[in-house]
Amino acid sequence: MKVTAIRAYQVDLPLREGTYTWAGGKSVSTFDSTVVAVDTDAGVTGYGEVCPLGPNYLPAYAEGARTGIGVLAPALVGVDPTELAVVNARMDFALRGHPYVKSALDMACWDILGKVAGQSVATLLGGCFGEGIALYRAITQLPPDEMARNVAGYRAQGYTRFQLKVGNDPDTDIARIRAVRAVLEPADVLVADANTGWTQHAAIRVADAVRDVDVYIEQPCATYEQCLAVRRHTNRPVVLDEIVDDLNMLVRAAGDGAMDVINLKISKVGGLTKARQMRDLAVALGIAMTIEDTWGGDIVTAAIAALAHSTPEAFRFSATDFNSYVTVSNAEGAPQRVNGRMASSRAPGLGVTPRMHVLGKPLLEVKG
Repeated sequence: MKVTAIRAYQVDLPLREGTYTWAGGKSVSTFDSTVVAVDTDAGVTGYGEVCPLGPNYLPAYAEGARTGIGVLAPALVGVDPTELAVVNARMDFALRGHPYVKSALDMACWDILGKVAGQSVATLLGGCFGEGIALYRAITQLPPDEMARNVAGYRAQGYTRFQLKVGNDPDTDIARIRAVRAVLEPADVLVADANTGWTQHAAIRVADAVRDVDVYIEQPCATYEQCLAVRRHTNRPVVLDEIVDDLNMLVRAAGDGAMDVINLKISKVGGLTKARQMRDLAVALGIAMTIEDTWGGDIVTAAIAALAHSTPEAFRFSATDFNSYVTVSNAEGAPQRVNGRMASSRAPGLGVTPRMHVLGKPLLEVKG
């Protein structure tokens, strides 16, 4: 089997809530998603998706994804897409760094492998643990009482895990954490995600002020050293996200005891192949994971579900159903949230069929 053509499409994904706001006043109202199709000479096509959280979250942006895919596509035409190590080696040789650019292509190759094997991607990633996956809900940054009301509303929909966007004024963030925790049940999980927004002294001040609150502190500061200082100061469990972006960083952070949980985003590390490597290492090291991506629609959600469902439950902290946040569906067959949970598809591959009328005409097409 050989890759014969690669196409890239652009899809706007407007948010149901209107705007998503996080640390430092950063916000997005419509996500710019890229869907790729990888065609083969066997008549099997695989699909992937990458959707950066705007251009000022990670070193990734939507136009860059499409430009990079144009650079990588000629290196993949003629390659067997089921040989995933070869595919990733080709991409790493053709383009140094830029892991998010490679993610959708790798995802599409996993989709092809599953279709050819007659197995779901979740099965190929190790098999499904349990009947479903507990989801978290990200709560956009608002005044404390409004965030508490939003959490109460989502809790009524079945969510029991919440990621509270903080990372601005410490006093306001302390009030946000306390207001939201007050409307939750004891077994509910609350994460205060600063998205690198606090300085070290502000993070330590917040952590001290909520020592008596059942809350996780996520990515308090911009650098690893600052986060490690906060970790060594606080009695609250710590989640690291933005700075844990490859295997080497995971090994270093685990050795330092820098966190209790990592946030494993598929595109941040370069796709499902490398995300699986990090997932398996984290399990071996005894570190729990939130499994998700930067953002996306139905195709990304299907990939998240496959990786999360194939993760042992003891190490599956939470996951995300991004397709429920947006108003546009870019594929049929994707997992859907039911009472705060979802399950991966058992159909071959990712189990999704793109809505071609939504994708429109390709912005990029490379043929052999």
